[in-house]
Amino acid sequence: MKVLLIEPPINSNVIAAGLVVLNEPLALEIIAATIPHCEVKILDMRLGLDAILMEELNSFQPEVVATTSYTAGVYTANQILQQVKKYNPKILTIIGGHHATMVPEDFNKEFVDVIIIGEGEITFKELIDTYEIRGDLKKVKGLALPQNGNLYFTPPRELLSSLDLMPIPNRDLTKKYRHEYFRGSWSPSASMVISRGCPFRCDFCAMWKITHGKYRIRTPESVVNELMQIEEEYIDVVDDNTLHNVKKAEEIYQLIKEKGIKKKYKLYARSDTVVKRPDIIEKWREIGLELLLVGVESFRDEELKERNKLNFVRHNEEAIRILHENGIEMIAYFLIAPDYTEDDFNILAEYVKKMELAHPVFTVLTPFPGTDLYEKRYHEFITYNYELFDFFHPILPTKLPIEKFCQCLAELYRKVYSSKESQKFFSSEMVQKFYLSIINAHEAYKVKDT
Repeated sequence: MKVLLIEPPINSNVIAAGLVVLNEPLALEIIAATIPHCEVKILDMRLGLDAILMEELNSFQPEVVATTSYTAGVYTANQILQQVKKYNPKILTIIGGHHATMVPEDFNKEFVDVIIIGEGEITFKELIDTYEIRGDLKKVKGLALPQNGNLYFTPPRELLSSLDLMPIPNRDLTKKYRHEYFRGSWSPSASMVISRGCPFRCDFCAMWKITHGKYRIRTPESVVNELMQIEEEYIDVVDDNTLHNVKKAEEIYQLIKEKGIKKKYKLYARSDTVVKRPDIIEKWREIGLELLLVGVESFRDEELKERNKLNFVRHNEEAIRILHENGIEMIAYFLIAPDYTEDDFNILAEYVKKMELAHPVFTVLTPFPGTDLYEKRYHEFITYNYELFDFFHPILPTKLPIEKFCQCLAELYRKVYSSKESQKFFSSEMVQKFYLSIINAHEAYKVKDT
């Protein structure tokens, strides 16, 4: 059985996509590893390779084509599968991923055969095995099957009982691309999963719904086994909350240390975890932790409360102090509320400078499908065009005129990334490109809503 897995190209309206970070198609590499008995290829179309889709179909002649999509890429993913079906109607077309799980109806198309709901590791293998013997796909859990304009849902798929059941990604399939994957000055970088899920209930996040509010973490042996197979020095851990289970994180640290693995890491953590257990930060720093992504979200407690963050500014500031003391850079994520005024933008810029944050990321509060925020404010949207759901285009009404809002956001980035300390992560040229893309963001609203 020949299976082609496609990472869709980046649509032109998405700001910053592929500019400051481009991770390997980890989900596809994991899925590929679940079907070692098949002949599998990965086509990464983010690298300017969209013109070769037809060439790949001609040369490889796949029997199955599968792709994935976040919200901003829904139209692109649909277009790919439409092209595949037009090329050969007999090819089984599959879509999975975050958006397909939250809003499968958006892929209820005549050119889509199967929609995978939730975690795909077991589902995809069973799907391929069943299709190979021409069995009944309705017997495979975790699917939505488009039929005569409606969706037929099979019984839901349970979450993996253990993340150790997840196979090590088949990185051999992206060998020709690997020098292209990076995060800022980290190049080339590799990505990996250590944990899944988060027990918190932030109103702007849907991940806790996808993982049923559960948090799971791999065993130290599983993590280290994978690390020892990765050639890259830089490891971008793409979890939602890597250090939530401090005991397990400590065990992973201990085994990495014992094995003498020399890597540099970026992890995720909440600031209150850092404050409660600064020792885990010290230990991971010892084995190569250099960057810690923290959802700071705001410099005001009332905004944190509104987002149901269940955290406080004082924890954020204490975590910053602890990370500074340990020589670890915080990638501090802030949410820019649509009601921000020019004063709010200026105050935030001053706050970032005062806290000596060299690596802040400012994202516009976006009500993604599946989040509580989406359900609460859906009828207020100024656009329903998925291409603009990219963290930088306002979806909710802004207090400032849209052009002024985008200009303030762009100036915020320019101000905080003007220092030499900040430019060790992103070059001045990269910041300038980012600045211009935000400045011109309002032009994208001329795209007809779909």
